[in-house]
Parts: sequence; C-alpha cells; structure tokens
Amino acid sequence: MPTPTQSQFTIERTDLSLAGARAVLDAAIAAATTAGLAVCVAVCDAGGNALATARMDGAPILSLQIATDKAWTVAVFNGLPTAGWWQLIEGEPALVHGITHTPRLVVFGGGEPVRSGGALAGAVGVSGGSAEQDAMIAATGAAALAEQP
Repeated sequence: MPTPTQSQFTIERTDLSLAGARAVLDAAIAAATTAGLAVCVAVCDAGGNALATARMDGAPILSLQIATDKAWTVAVFNGLPTAGWWQLIEGEPALVHGITHTPRLVVFGGGEPVRSGGALAGAVGVSGGSAEQDAMIAATGAAALAEQP
C-alpha cells in the first residue's frame, strides 16, 4: 500500500479576502441605494465566517442577523442561493417541518454565492427589502467580485 501524501489529507479552499468582501459589500449597498432601500448586508468566507457587515441608516436592526444567516446558509450548503431552498423542500412535509427549524438556516431569497474562478469563495446576504429585492441586491453584490481585475 503506498504511503499517503499530505495532499491526501487536506482540501484546498478558496476564501474571499477582506478586500473582496468590501467590494461585494459596497456593490450591494450601491444597489440598495439605487433601489431606494435601506438594508443590511453581510459577507462571509467559504466557511461561513463573517468578513464584513453593514446596516444602512434606517434598516431594521433584526435584518442584520437575518442577512448574516442568509450568507451563512449559502456558504455552508455549497453555494445554494437561499431562494433555491423552497423549491427543494416544498413537496416534502418532513423537510418543511424539520429542516426549517435548523438554527440559522434561511429558506427565502437574499443569500447568494460569491465565486472566484468558479470556486465558492464566500457568500453575501441581504435583508431589509422583500425577498426578491434582497436577492437582486445580493446578486449585484456577488457579481462585483467577477468585475474586479
């Protein structure tokens, strides 16, 4: 039996940097401002660890935790946007009544993956508007990373 190498015991992970998180955060805030909304934005790395958060003036205080949980949900479930959860569980009553009680799990729009070179690098969560508005703002924020040189 061959001797295992160190690479067989580790997995490389792409993580969003603070500079990347700030670019995502700034783009999301700009999109919210353009839409006339006051929201909270949270950006995390691929492991769901918070990198940057903001609560725009007038945004609901509770929305900051919801935005953070949206970003976490996306990151810890391999990049599935939070808007995609309902389609996965709506026809399965046991899941609807079970998994929705998982702490921090959010199953409505506003959480989007942030990718770098196709790899999940982190996630952005937005809360304070409707689920559709939050999802649009989060998608705009996530797209900002692709626009960086």
